[in-house]
Amino acid sequence: MPQIKIRGVETDTIRKLSNQLIDELAQLTLSPKDDFTLEVMNSTYILNGEVVPGYPFIEVAWFDRGQELQDLAAQIITSLINEAGYPSVDIMFTILEKQRYYENGEHY
Repeated sequence: MPQIKIRGVETDTIRKLSNQLIDELAQLTLSPKDDFTLEVMNSTYILNGEVVPGYPFIEVAWFDRGQELQDLAAQIITSLINEAGYPSVDIMFTILEKQRYYENGEHY
C-alpha cells in the first residue's frame, strides 16, 4: 500500500524508472508490487513572480517499517532519481496508522 507521490520530475522520466523503482521497493519491503501506488503530480513552481523548474520532491506514505528500511528506501529512490539526471532530491516519509487507514470501509 505504499503511496509514492512525485513532484518536480518529468512524467516520462518516472515512467522509465518506475519498474525498477517498484521492483526494488517491493523486494525491500516484502510487499507485492501491485500494492504500490506511484503518482506524478504536475505542479507549477513560482519564484519571484516567475515560473521556474521544479525541484524533485518525493512523498512516501506507508505503514511504519522501522528506520532501517526507511533509510534503505530513501537510498533506493535517491539513487534512481540521481541516475535519471537530477543531482538532488528531497524525500519525505509520512507514517500512516493502521487504525486510521481504511480500505472499503475497514481499517487495517
